[in-house]
Amino acid sequence: MSLHSKFFKPFIPPAIVFAVLAFPVTQATAEEILLDKIVAVINDEVVMASELESRTQEIYSQLQQKGTEIPSRETFVSQVLEKLILERIQLLKGSRVGIRFSDAEVNEALENMAKRQGMTLSELVEKAHNSGTKLSALRQRVRNEMIIGRVQEGSMNRRITITEQAIDNFLNSEEGRSWSSPDVNLGHILLPLSAGAPKDEVTSIQEKVLDLYNKAKDGADFKSLAIAHSSGQNALKGGDLGWRKTAQLPTLFISALDDLSPGQISEPIRSNAGYHLLKLYDRRGGGGQLIEQHRVRHILLSPSEIRSDEETLEAITKLRADIEGGKDFAAAAKEHSEDIGSAMSGGVLGWSVPGQFVPQFEKTMKSVEINEVSEPFKSQFGWHILQVTERRKQDFTQKIKRSQAKNIIKQRKFQEELQIWLQEIRDEAFVEIKS
Repeated sequence: MSLHSKFFKPFIPPAIVFAVLAFPVTQATAEEILLDKIVAVINDEVVMASELESRTQEIYSQLQQKGTEIPSRETFVSQVLEKLILERIQLLKGSRVGIRFSDAEVNEALENMAKRQGMTLSELVEKAHNSGTKLSALRQRVRNEMIIGRVQEGSMNRRITITEQAIDNFLNSEEGRSWSSPDVNLGHILLPLSAGAPKDEVTSIQEKVLDLYNKAKDGADFKSLAIAHSSGQNALKGGDLGWRKTAQLPTLFISALDDLSPGQISEPIRSNAGYHLLKLYDRRGGGGQLIEQHRVRHILLSPSEIRSDEETLEAITKLRADIEGGKDFAAAAKEHSEDIGSAMSGGVLGWSVPGQFVPQFEKTMKSVEINEVSEPFKSQFGWHILQVTERRKQDFTQKIKRSQAKNIIKQRKFQEELQIWLQEIRDEAFVEIKS
């Protein structure tokens, strides 16, 4: 039995039945005619039975591969249809505000998708083909997902506000302190000693741990010493504790690690469990973070209904030549740039911070020489040229930490707010499901 017959039994509208019966065809020919129908109307858009069946097959196959229990046919098809309706509503919103992605951007997204799955782009295309998905359909699906992602991001940015107090509260919480603490990669040796051990046993363990400490400091392999002498749970792994958040370690360990540099061994540490030796292999996070900043200005020209992509590139190339020939960059930006936010200030964007600009912009910004006018390059906003007028290194430890904390809070609110927003746009849309 096909998945079509199992999950979707098409209803043939009377108009189509009449159209088929109005022409003299043989029984065999009539059986071969594939009849499609509208299953839902969303504003001015429709979802066809063939689209619903195709997506049902795709999701059904994915669930089967994962061994997921699949609900009843009626429930399953209803859920897939609801997913298609929400997608269509969001795509309509994206179309109304002019969200578009070029073929090059879709290609890049496909390549990234292939990398995430551990395969080449050719292998991804072949996999899709073997599952019955044409390359054109795969590209359109990716393009739609990119548009929906942009619509959701823009809508959530308008709905979610993260206050400075909320960031403070997060950083001061136990979770926030743990998250913001440095990571350390540790080796560990434990010589057990009970709290009430006799004096001679204590003396013996003290001598042994000092001997191991001196051997490790003199260059003996710490992992070999751990395998031979440690009673810790990771002894047979060379005492490796791996990467740990500093805040998650015992207080005694934290104090001992404060003064260590990567590669150094702690002095013996006494706890209720016995004597410990720690080797700090590496540390990441925490401490000062010097970030290279760029003082940058740019000119943006965007393709439009009256100016093609090629004509836009030609126009900004001429602008660059004029500036190279002596025209003032700021004057050119005020006269021609279509970035409303920076044009009147001569294209000045100020000092950059990490992640402020789109990848294409950041890559170009980091590669040009001071006062050099870049070659034209393209982002989703259009064609740019830029000029870096200054560079400096600044300590952004606290700013980066707060920015990262803000993103964590935002991601949590994003999912909660997204579900509310999806329900709102579903309620606001005209949706008619055909029986």
